[in-house]
Amino acid sequence: METKIFKKNQIDEAVKLLAEGELVAFPTETVYGLGAIATKEKSVKGVYAAKGRPSDNPLIVTVSDEKMMERYAKEVPERAKKLINHFWPGPLTLLLFVKPGTLPDAVTGGLDTVAFRCPDDQLTHDLIAKLGYPIVGPSANTSTKPSPTTAEHVYHDLKGEIAGIIDGGPTRVGLESTIIDLSVKTPIVLRPGEITPEELSEVLGEKVLINTGKVADKDVPKAPGMKYRHYAPSEPVVVVDDPADFGKIDFNDKAGVAALGSVLDQINLPEENKFDLGKNLIDADHNLFGALRYFDDKDDIETIYVQGFDEGEESLAYMNRLNKAAGGYHLNK
Repeated sequence: METKIFKKNQIDEAVKLLAEGELVAFPTETVYGLGAIATKEKSVKGVYAAKGRPSDNPLIVTVSDEKMMERYAKEVPERAKKLINHFWPGPLTLLLFVKPGTLPDAVTGGLDTVAFRCPDDQLTHDLIAKLGYPIVGPSANTSTKPSPTTAEHVYHDLKGEIAGIIDGGPTRVGLESTIIDLSVKTPIVLRPGEITPEELSEVLGEKVLINTGKVADKDVPKAPGMKYRHYAPSEPVVVVDDPADFGKIDFNDKAGVAALGSVLDQINLPEENKFDLGKNLIDADHNLFGALRYFDDKDDIETIYVQGFDEGEESLAYMNRLNKAAGGYHLNK
């Protein structure tokens, strides 16, 4: 099929396609999402098919506001309201019990919970509000590949597979939202993001745990990013935890390096074999997926070395994505 690119003044055309059951990618402040009406099981299954996504990997339901979420959540507990008041719209996803019969199993994975998110993006807010229904919103990329942070990334992966892409420019955050499970006694972060467990704990006034366990092959994960390999380019990725270790690597012209600019300055490689992650961790969060995609598109690169960070909770999201891309492989571990 033809994949149309929609500008800011063409939202109505995207709404029409979604209402007809088609798939449309949309911008958020984190990464681009792949949208389909969440209540239309056939359309939702089309998302899995377009991405090549495992069918037991639940989807996030993207809403325009809390009122829309209330149509599908069994209840909205007080602690959810606290987080909504403080962080929505924004890069925070809430896992709540789902109201029975409101969403298909293709969205929930057959679980009694579902994840809700309200992005901080006016285009997407207008899209959902005009549509009148929530949309599913997994990253708009081929499954296992680095998430898309531009409309061009989406087009590269899904051209001919989806009806349209709303071009909202580069994303601001660059890493997916924090997911917090509020269906359990003690809240637990299932996927780290820009909003840290410490920030969540401060707003809630209670301890927030961080998930460190693995999902068994036979089990359905409660949220995206918990079970399957993600974010990985075709070439192997190696995490370099200590910037000084870059100087110990015997690079050849088939190596790619993604690191802060100050680190790259010390590495003797052609400029096309380098990707500047920026000046600090915040920049690196924003640029990580772009770096992985940059080297994935270069036929002559065989190994990608990426700078790691150890900055406590602030680097949780970055290292979560990088470790998944690298399959947990570190240079000196």
